[in-house]
Amino acid sequence: MVDHLSIADRVARIRGTIDDTLSRTGQKNRYVKIVAVTKTRTADEMIEAARSGVDAIGENRVQEALDKRAKWPEDIKTPWHMVGHLQRNKARKALEVFSCIQSLSRRRLADTLQRLMEEKDDRLPVLMEVNISGEESKHGVEPKHAEELAEYILGFCDQLKLEGLMGIAPFTENEKRVRSSFSQLRDLRDRLSGRLDVELPTLSMGMSNDYLAAVAEGSTMVRIGTALFGNRKTTG
Repeated sequence: MVDHLSIADRVARIRGTIDDTLSRTGQKNRYVKIVAVTKTRTADEMIEAARSGVDAIGENRVQEALDKRAKWPEDIKTPWHMVGHLQRNKARKALEVFSCIQSLSRRRLADTLQRLMEEKDDRLPVLMEVNISGEESKHGVEPKHAEELAEYILGFCDQLKLEGLMGIAPFTENEKRVRSSFSQLRDLRDRLSGRLDVELPTLSMGMSNDYLAAVAEGSTMVRIGTALFGNRKTTG
C-alpha cells in the first residue's frame, strides 16, 4: 500500500476503521490494541509510529530488533513484542528487547524462557501461538495440542504469564475461511479459559489484509505492517 498519508494519518485511519467495525458488530465498548509490525522498517519510521499512538512495536527477528533498539529514544516507552518464530538460542538476547513473546508454541522454548526469567527473578507475559491456518509452513501448536501446552506452561513455568493466544489466518481471498479461522481461535481461547480456570484476555489475530475480519471475531490485538508503512522494503 502506497499513498500520500503520513504514518500518523494511517494510524488514525486504522483506528477509525477498527472503531467502526466494533460499533457495527455491537462491540463498541471494546478497545483493540495496534501492534506496529516493523520488520525491515527504519528506526525513524518506528519512532513515528510509536509517537502516533500504536500500542506496541512488533519485531520478527531478534538481531534486527537489537540493532534498532540501540537507536530508540529513552523517552518513548512503547513496549516491544516478539511476533516471529523465536529460536531457543536467541531467547536470552530476545529478553534484552522484548516485554512480551507472542510466538510461544513449544515446551522446550517455554523451558528456556522459564529458566532465563528465574535468573531475572521476573515474570514474562507470553501468548501461545496456535496454527489456525492448517498450513505446514506456518509455526504454532496444533489446535488439538493447545490445551496440553497451556497446561504445561501454567503448571511448570511460573515465571511465564500466559495472557492469551496468537494466530495467523490463511492468506486467501475467501473471507468466510478467514473469519472461520479467527472464530476457531476465539472459541479455543474460551474453552481453555474455562477448562483451565485461567483468564486469557488477549487474542492477537489480524494483520493488514484481514484485521477488520479479526476485530469482528473478537480480536483484542491486531498486528499491522503494510497498512501502516506501505509495501515492505526488501533487504539484500
